[in-house]
Amino acid sequence: MPGHSPADGGLGAGPDPRSAPFPAPAGPVSVTGVTVTGSIGQRVTGTDDGSGGTGAVAAGPPVLYGREAELAAVSQLLWPAPEVPADGRVVCVAGGPGEGRSALLTRAARDFPGEAHVVGAPGRQVPWSGARALLAALAPSGAAGSRAARLARGPEGIATALASLVPGRGPVLLCLDDFPLWDAHSRAAFTAHWRSPGPRRGARAAWLVASAPGRPLPVAGAAPLVRLPRLTRAGARALLDGASGGGTCPAVAERLLDEAAGHPGVLAEAVRRLPPEMLDGTVPAPGRLVDDGVLARVYAGLLGALPADGRRLLRVVAAVCAPAAGAPYRTEVGTALARARAQRVPVEALDGLVAAGLLDRRGDALAFTDPFLARAAGAAPAAGRPSGDGGRPVRADGAAAPPASPAPPTAHERHRADRLGPPPVVRARSGVARGRALLTRGFAALAGGPVMDAHEAFTQAAKVLRDREPAEAADARFLAMEAAWAAGDVDACLAALDLAPAAGGTERAFAEGLRAALTVRPDQARTPLSRVVAVGAARDEPRLLLRAGSAALVLGDVAAAARLHGRALARARAEQRASLLPRILEHLAYAELRAGRYARAGHAAGEGLRAARATGQLNSAAHQHAVLALVASVTGDGPSVAEHAERALAIGRPHGLTQAVTLAEWALARAELGGGLAAQAAARLAPLVRPGPHGGHFALRMLAVPCFVEAAVASGRAAEARAATEEYALWAGCGLDRPAPAQLARCRALLAPRGEETGRWFGEALRRHEDGGNDFERARTLFAYGTWLRRRRRPGEARGPLRDALVTFERASAEGWARQARAELRATGAAGGRPAEPSSLAGLTPQQQRIARLVAGGATNQEVAARLSLSPRTVDHHLRGVYARLQIRSRVELSALMAEAEARA
Repeated sequence: MPGHSPADGGLGAGPDPRSAPFPAPAGPVSVTGVTVTGSIGQRVTGTDDGSGGTGAVAAGPPVLYGREAELAAVSQLLWPAPEVPADGRVVCVAGGPGEGRSALLTRAARDFPGEAHVVGAPGRQVPWSGARALLAALAPSGAAGSRAARLARGPEGIATALASLVPGRGPVLLCLDDFPLWDAHSRAAFTAHWRSPGPRRGARAAWLVASAPGRPLPVAGAAPLVRLPRLTRAGARALLDGASGGGTCPAVAERLLDEAAGHPGVLAEAVRRLPPEMLDGTVPAPGRLVDDGVLARVYAGLLGALPADGRRLLRVVAAVCAPAAGAPYRTEVGTALARARAQRVPVEALDGLVAAGLLDRRGDALAFTDPFLARAAGAAPAAGRPSGDGGRPVRADGAAAPPASPAPPTAHERHRADRLGPPPVVRARSGVARGRALLTRGFAALAGGPVMDAHEAFTQAAKVLRDREPAEAADARFLAMEAAWAAGDVDACLAALDLAPAAGGTERAFAEGLRAALTVRPDQARTPLSRVVAVGAARDEPRLLLRAGSAALVLGDVAAAARLHGRALARARAEQRASLLPRILEHLAYAELRAGRYARAGHAAGEGLRAARATGQLNSAAHQHAVLALVASVTGDGPSVAEHAERALAIGRPHGLTQAVTLAEWALARAELGGGLAAQAAARLAPLVRPGPHGGHFALRMLAVPCFVEAAVASGRAAEARAATEEYALWAGCGLDRPAPAQLARCRALLAPRGEETGRWFGEALRRHEDGGNDFERARTLFAYGTWLRRRRRPGEARGPLRDALVTFERASAEGWARQARAELRATGAAGGRPAEPSSLAGLTPQQQRIARLVAGGATNQEVAARLSLSPRTVDHHLRGVYARLQIRSRVELSALMAEAEARA
């Protein structure tokens, strides 16, 4: 048939009654021929007669090699029985480049027992262009088509337009090719029509809607999908015989069938490119019959229609993918994105490539869904894109192509080269290449590998690039410091900062300030870091804002840190710099944690986790999980604490992420403390607050001390708590954390040997909290003070602090702490904010709740006493009170009641 070749996916010329599932056409068939270039798909050519419009159709149905099952499925779904009229049913067809999607639609239209139309996506994307094209094909005149197109825009949409054209005619099959590439107005109208109830469809029309795999088909959810798979060996052999006229040498035929792997378009194009003497075996065939030229031809439309950044990223992924045996081309997300960043290729297009079905992303693995596409993308020309190295062209893998070979050197030149080494410009170029290769390695490790590997690679890159590419060397220095910071290695941080140049500017100020802070010289850190904050606040560059926010965090100015990171986030979004988002959100979440705004910290960490997954930054995801675990420990969501902490530790421990590991362990300890397991919480926190290489992260160690002191005092480890408090006092005096003086006073109150001294320290803590800027920590002090007053049998005085603490906890969504505050309020005889149900556990005191949980879990009185540092007699006394309050008589009843309460929670 004119206009088609076997490359159309098995569509050949001439009749073939064996493959015709429909009876002979009972009416005229028109095919609207349109040439389309989609935003993601390949060039699609309709079955026109060469004129570009609607033309006459050849008498016999075209041949579809190996598609009998799919064609029969389409016919059965559209026309289940001769007496069943078209009733608005919709069938979807999906096929990739060269797989015969358009050919199948054409054949289905030719075989349909009635009027049929095939319409492709209009080349000019204007509102309602698709609807006009289809309705014009149905209309007997142009005026009718225009009127119908106007009706399609009205309240009744497509149903009204069809009703004005179809009545009085036989059943109609409407085939829409490349539907996702149609204009949005038409897609919305057709989708609304398909999803409407049956009586509204009205017209005797059936729909066959086609798309490439991965493109969304927004049709009715129940619409069946017919996927075009690769051809069977028999189907491919039939296509080969038809394309070559049956004269292919058996050895060449077997090679073609093996290399084409059932892809009809690839097979047909390979046959077309081979001369007859190679096909018949007269002349030896080349080593690879399905070469890059074949794949470039078949996939040219798909690759050419991709956005430029999408094509470049696909080339980079193809370059780093390694074909696994029996599996698609595969690599790690972090490796591919690191290579892309090193080559200055935007990574934001990854989501679009995955959504389009061109790449498959599962966890940390990234794979091509089609191995032929991987080869085609890797071999695609770079369209003259200049590189960063002298304007030389770029290879398919994104690296600079080598220059043309020079003339052979003379003997004198060879002797000089041996004596002096490579010329300076050659040495410079090789040094830059080596430095950038080290950067690539560092990015890959920082994104998803051991962070100290990243530190080493960035450190070496900074040394190599220092004199050649100062800007890249500066980035490498601070990336090395960031990697060492995540690992909790102070010496490595200082070593990276020592690489900073002696010149002035904010870079030197940042290095000097951090060096002073890391060596515990806060007075010398304030001036340079304050300068970094001021300069960064006056700029709109995300990188400078991020650096300024980090400086503010080191200074303890969490309000400024949150503000600066919020601005950096807005700028990065505006500039579509997706690779920066996880890092910015990581810092923003930490600033919100330091400020006690846990709900906002959780929101930032949740968004950061999604951004980290989208950009393949596994290590950043671990940090976000740790923050989410800490937030959940405040809200009292035990399962979420366990889940997020487990994920953070699963990544953080093998990758050396000491910062994320410390946060996750801290979250688990806070959850245990809130659940009454003070001894277990103290044991978990003790290593985190100790100095030395086996302790917690240096920037978090002191922040966790107040929590450790509370757990240690409650579990009888007062000596350890007192030692930690004295070290905390020295740190609080540095002025790098505003809430620290108030928390120090609370720690002293918990450790005070006499009641009068305890009250005085609690009063001091509450006065200090007025300037601390952390409402959550103030509420914790109020709660501890109120609890102490109640246990001193001063319930009237205890109610005020407990009510204030409850209100603050509720505002902060700290439900775990709010529950404890309500229980303490009820123990004073006041209403606890929410009425207790008769069978609930809310009326128990916090100590009774702890004992009840342990007993319900199967612990004996002696085991409970050991866990809570009480005597067995005290445990027995509390347990009898639990039984009396809950009106139960046995441990079995207590276990059942606890299980019921947890199920309701």
